[in-house]
Amino acid sequence: MKNHVLRPLFVVIGLVGIVLIARLFIVPKDFGIWERGYMYGWHRKSNEEDWKAVKVKYKFDSEYCKGCHTDKYDSIMKSPHVIIKCENCHGPVLDHPSEPAKLQIDRSRQLCLRCHTRLPYPTSNRANIKGIDPDKHNSDIECSMCHNPHMPNLDASKGGK
Repeated sequence: MKNHVLRPLFVVIGLVGIVLIARLFIVPKDFGIWERGYMYGWHRKSNEEDWKAVKVKYKFDSEYCKGCHTDKYDSIMKSPHVIIKCENCHGPVLDHPSEPAKLQIDRSRQLCLRCHTRLPYPTSNRANIKGIDPDKHNSDIECSMCHNPHMPNLDASKGGK
């Protein structure tokens, strides 16, 4: 073989060797090792108890809220907001209902505008969401002053609040 082929080959072999040697020092010994033998995984076996001790902040399940908030749950299930999890607006349910007694509700315009700012992209699903121009549509008040998020099809002037 010619030198122009051997030199890059030696460089590649050398780099692979350096990566394998570095892996011995960087990757923890118990990474990917399970009871059944050696398997690749994305955690360390010695780290499992640490993760079991982590408090879950979000439930990501509207059924959790349904038990105590049936009226709100029923109204949201009949609205276009059915696809939005309760915690997106009400915050994490960590230690609820004991602490805090009532979840904080984000009433900022920015929360609603994340989805309801009109976007001119016909190929995205955002084009299907009713949008507004935030600079022209009641820019000085919160959206919930006129719109009930649990019944978004109604507004305050029509008795929806």
